[in-house]
Order: sequence, then C-alpha cells, then structure tokens
Amino acid sequence: MKARVLITPKKGIADPQGTAIEQALHALGFTGARGVRMGKCIELELPDGDPNSARDALARMSEQLLANTNIEQYTCMILDEDV
Repeated sequence: MKARVLITPKKGIADPQGTAIEQALHALGFTGARGVRMGKCIELELPDGDPNSARDALARMSEQLLANTNIEQYTCMILDEDV
C-alpha cells in the first residue's frame, strides 16, 4: 500500500524558507497568501495488510527517523487502502 508522511515545522518554530516563499508570492501579486510553512513529503510503499498497523508503523518511522520531533510535526496517511 502507498503511504505518505508530511513533515512541517511546529508552530512557533522559525521557518525562513516559508517566510521567503510567502514574500515571493506577495511580490508576484498573490497578496492573500499567509502563514506559508515549508516542509517535506515522504512517500513510501508498505506491505499490504491492516491500514491501522501501517499507520502505527508510519508513526514509529516518523518518531525514530523521518521527523525531528523537537522542532517538527508530522502527519501520516495511507493513500490506498486496497487490502
């Protein structure tokens, strides 16, 4: 099954890339863009099985390797649940 982990800076953590993107959007005339946060997206294939077990595995991967949980938050999702 396909899965995705979205990782972004926690609220209150400086995000200079997000700030630069927001300023560039404003310069291009997209003045309504606010609160831009830059993160990363990790997609992976997991063995077919129980989606709840897969979500638990994704959370463990995120806690142990994918995200720096001191400064980042993460969201795990299963993209297809054809079990």
